[in-house]
This record gives sequence, C-alpha cells and structure tokens, in this order.
Amino acid sequence: KGKDPHQHCCVFIGHVDSGRSTVTGHLVYKCSGIDKRRVETFKKEAAEVKGSFKYVWVLDKLKADRAWYSGQTREHALLACTLGVKQLVVGVKMDSTEPPYIQKRYEEIIKEVSAYIKKIGHSPDTVAFMPISAWNGDNMPEPSANRPSWFKGWKVPRKDGCPWTTLLEALECILPPTHPTDRPRLRLKDVYKIGGIGTVPVGHMETDVLKPGMVVTFAPVNVTTEVKSSEMHHEALSEALLGDNVGFHVKNVSVKDVHHGNMAGDSKNDPPISHCL
Repeated sequence: KGKDPHQHCCVFIGHVDSGRSTVTGHLVYKCSGIDKRRVETFKKEAAEVKGSFKYVWVLDKLKADRAWYSGQTREHALLACTLGVKQLVVGVKMDSTEPPYIQKRYEEIIKEVSAYIKKIGHSPDTVAFMPISAWNGDNMPEPSANRPSWFKGWKVPRKDGCPWTTLLEALECILPPTHPTDRPRLRLKDVYKIGGIGTVPVGHMETDVLKPGMVVTFAPVNVTTEVKSSEMHHEALSEALLGDNVGFHVKNVSVKDVHHGNMAGDSKNDPPISHCL
C-alpha cells in the first residue's frame, strides 16, 4: 500500500483445480488483503459447491471465473518463458502427497519440473521450489509447524544471504526487471469521470516517473494535457514510480478523448508516437 519502489508484478499460473486460486487467495488473506468477514461470506458460497473453494472465491468473484476450463501447467510454463519471464517460483503442494510432506515426492517433483523448464530454455538453477499447503497456508507468508524438518530453505544464484523458507520470501526477493529511466511511459487501463474532480485516467507506470504539473501526450490519439494530481490507494502522490498503478487528474480532457490501451508520456521528452499497432 502506498508508494513502494520495490513493488513486483507476479502472475500465478497452473491448470484448473491445481490450487492456483487457492494459493493466491489464501496468500492475500494471510497478508491482510481481505478481512475475515469477506472470507466467511466466500466460505458460505463455496460450501454450496465444494468447501475447499473458500479461498478461491477471494480471486474468482465472477460466476464465469468459477467454471471449469481446460489447460496444462506445462503449456502455461512454456507461454511464460516465450513471453520473456525469467524468474519462476514453484509452489509444491506437500499436503497432497501420500503421505503428506514426504521428501521423496518433493524431490521427484523438482526433478520432473526442472527437466521440463530446461527443455523449453529456462535455467532450473534460478527456480525456487517451495513446499507449501494452499489450503492450510503452510509456509506461505510465514513458516508453519507443518514444515518438514528436511526442508532447510532454498537458495538461488541471484539471492545472497539466508535461504528462503516461505513462498512470500521467494516472491519478495524476485529481482525487478530493468526498464528505461529516461522517459516516462504509462499504459492506460481505464478512464473515469469523477464528480467534483473531472477526468481521471488510471494506468500502470511502465517506465520512469509521472508528476503533477507534467504535460503528457496520449498516443495514438495525440491528446496533450497537464497532470493536475495523482494518487494510489486513495493517497496523494508527489510522483508515480515504476510499477505503480495510479489514477491521475488531467486538465481539459473528456473521458471520450482517451481510451484503454493508450500510452501516456512526457510531451517534452520523447513522447510516445504511433499510428497503428
């Protein structure tokens, strides 16, 4: 929450019913991203289908998102590598092994997954394999009593110091990708008209910074305007940094003038220019 120069963008991948949404939902809950009353509501709704879905409901709010789809984790891993993802963290569901938390099965999974990601061009040495329980929350934000004695943590070449022992530690130690810092770029996600304020575009900072008073140009619509103010999570920002999802008030622009997918940049410093995509 607020301005954090070390924010990361992560995606959780895996086939349907692999526990992907349960992992994400439970992690959000454990990190106080949702209150207990909301979880109890989701628990009641999930009980109508399958009780173990209560943390899935945190993420999959729409009925369409709760339906079954086909897909394979291998295909998702291949797609991630094809799109240039360089850092992977694998959550190994140790409560689903027989018996639970058995070291032999954990090592078998490491061997099988490492062989595949090496085949598609990824280095297994940079991948962390974290033993977790999506349902119980074991070793997700913090170590649990169920953590097996044989697991001493995981280290990869990009990390110095103590081994990672939880999923959250592994995610927090992901190295941020390098981006240009000499020209701001903001990818527009939506545009709102807010009473008493005016037009407020919302987007993701891809490079550099965005500050109040800056004159920006939106491409490809070629609309130029001034940034009057910006905020994130209802907190005013003196500047929006790389990775921030921000809303910013602009001057003399209608909600119909700019659109989802537009790119904003500094009008005085190599503004984005395009005629088609």
